[in-house]
Amino acid sequence: MLVKTFGCSVYGVDAITISVEVNVSMGQGYSIVGMPDIAVRESMQRTECAIKSNGYFMPRTKLVVNLAPADIRKSGSAFDLPIAIAILGASEQIVNPERLSDFIIMGELSLDGSIQAIKGALPIAIQARKEGFYGLIVPKQNEREAGMVSQLNVFGFSHIKELVAFFENESLTQPVTVNTREEFFHNQYDFDIDFNDVKGQENIKRALEIAAAGAHNAILIGPPGAGKTMLAKRLPTILPPLSLQEALETTKIHSVAGKLVAGSSLISRRPFRSPHHTISDIALVGGGSNPQPGEISLAHNGVLFLDELPEFKRTVLEVMRQPMEERKVSISRAKMALEFPANFMLIASMNPCPCGYYNHPDKECTCLPGTVPKYLNRVSGPLLDRIDLHVEVTPVPFQELSNTTHTTESSEAIRNRVINAREIQIERFKNDSGIYANAQMSSKQLREICVLSSVGESLLKRSMEKLHLSARAYDRILKVSRTIADLGASYEIKPEHLAEAIHFRSLDREGWAG
Repeated sequence: MLVKTFGCSVYGVDAITISVEVNVSMGQGYSIVGMPDIAVRESMQRTECAIKSNGYFMPRTKLVVNLAPADIRKSGSAFDLPIAIAILGASEQIVNPERLSDFIIMGELSLDGSIQAIKGALPIAIQARKEGFYGLIVPKQNEREAGMVSQLNVFGFSHIKELVAFFENESLTQPVTVNTREEFFHNQYDFDIDFNDVKGQENIKRALEIAAAGAHNAILIGPPGAGKTMLAKRLPTILPPLSLQEALETTKIHSVAGKLVAGSSLISRRPFRSPHHTISDIALVGGGSNPQPGEISLAHNGVLFLDELPEFKRTVLEVMRQPMEERKVSISRAKMALEFPANFMLIASMNPCPCGYYNHPDKECTCLPGTVPKYLNRVSGPLLDRIDLHVEVTPVPFQELSNTTHTTESSEAIRNRVINAREIQIERFKNDSGIYANAQMSSKQLREICVLSSVGESLLKRSMEKLHLSARAYDRILKVSRTIADLGASYEIKPEHLAEAIHFRSLDREGWAG
């Protein structure tokens, strides 16, 4: 008897419907065809044990499992459940096996028949609705994640017996309901940290406010213990809240990577990723034999924080240059080409020298002559050019640390100014698809939007000549000055806006590193 069920295979951040055909006929032996990988081939052993341990019988005749289309490679253990259910249907152990084709079924089976969580439940649910399936069957741990998709019946099960009982009497189980909007808006501002935790460092807070307002990249340079990491971790608290569309994109990426917490639904806060400096190229940008999103994609619509930037391998940093410009990662293989979104803010931190105390107001640098330029050269010039704000961080004096009466601005107050500046930019770029912040302006838009007065042009010309800035640094200064003007609700870029933007090009200054 031939029975067909349906599953999905995830490629990039999208899913492709896979037909799981099982035929039981005269003969002997089990076989799986349709370009399965090792994990899919091993599913026959897991499936057989799960079927037998729950009182069902495994056919002793010839059993062929075909995964179609056969020219697409199938990977992972999530095909266990559709294969098992198709076998039970083909061997007439499920009543009305024709109902199986109304559902997409995905799940990994344990030997006792319990159903384990899978990756990519959200893109699978989106594909199921797109293909017009009546419902989606997933592990219990993934039901809320998949339940975010409207106009689709999502059922979660924790054991194969529950699923067989469901097909015998569907009225016993109700589809999961998730109030996505209510949960999303309820958790948007639920932060454990705040900018008012930070004593002093008002100039650094100002720099991060500018970075957040225009989606600019920034690097913090200062001695150990000056508060670089503490400030960077608080950046997401002043960023504008995610829109529902951005939240869906972000959740899809984390779902594909298996980074969602069991039982969670839509991601409501901007992601903050902080990989260790020992990370590999593939782990940062994504890829592998079965391509998975890397850290820069997991930081999509959020912040990627690289602490101790010069300690990262140079090859790792260099592969990040193109995604920073294009806001996506293209991964090509012999039989596939995938794209992962990577629209992130880069925030990096570093010591000014190996000992950490170059330019320190109190402590003396112990590095040998020539060490500081060599240390800074670990980060390439082209990468630094792509970072808009170079911010010098100095230690906080004891008087400010011990002051308990002075209160600093909260993240909410800063965030409100950032949101107002972003609204100006959204209105400015309303006719430009995919652009919503000043940092994303093209060269053509830069010439049209960032028009300087004669005084501003003269100031920028002198700065370019004195600091030996590159053409890309020129563009960055204009973009940052436009953001500073937006924060001040100014239609024009004034000389003071330009001067503040030039101030944030510390590493371009001649003689800064000796």
